Amino acid sequence: MNSKKVYLIRHGQTDFNLKNIVQGSGVDTDLNELGHRQARAFFEAYKHIPFDKVYTSALKRSQQSVQQFIDLGIPHDPLVGLNEISWGVREGHRITPQEDQYYHHMLEQWQLGNTSHRLQGGESPDDVIKRMKPAVDFIMKHTNEKTILICMHGRAIRILLCHLLNYPLRCMDMFEHTNLCLYLLNFTGTMFQVERYNDTHHLRGI
Repeated sequence: MNSKKVYLIRHGQTDFNLKNIVQGSGVDTDLNELGHRQARAFFEAYKHIPFDKVYTSALKRSQQSVQQFIDLGIPHDPLVGLNEISWGVREGHRITPQEDQYYHHMLEQWQLGNTSHRLQGGESPDDVIKRMKPAVDFIMKHTNEKTILICMHGRAIRILLCHLLNYPLRCMDMFEHTNLCLYLLNFTGTMFQVERYNDTHHLRGI
């Protein structure tokens, strides 16, 4: 039986997060000053953990959030399959009231189980899980990696957690997240269990 402990975090804050501008997979932003402080706080809280591997998406904000762990010499694999959902033509634009109304309409469709629906030019949750599964399979086949750190993105984390915990995708919004939050998962060899949920204790005081 091959057990695994997974520290799953969302990237730190970017200026686009701060300014309510849509990012998605098509906008490769950097962490802002607060985002770097969040990354340092997480590092200070968890640098004692003997991570066997660091996995990130292929986007800068996820890699920058765990750069201090990579600098320790921990092996790092960036995987495109872990990228954020594509929000299509809305990426790079500030959310207007009209855009927000349309966004919530799409969320309602997904919550109803219509997870093949996608925003114009973007991905659906079904699209994301299709390209995410090979990345998850790649991670899980490394049975020698007992403790790993994964940094990715908000919507993608929700989709990943549904996949790992065997929830239908329509349930993804039950998984809350904030910048540089932690989900701690234990894989028993047959199933995943959540030990910590949207944990931000490491960010206190910054």
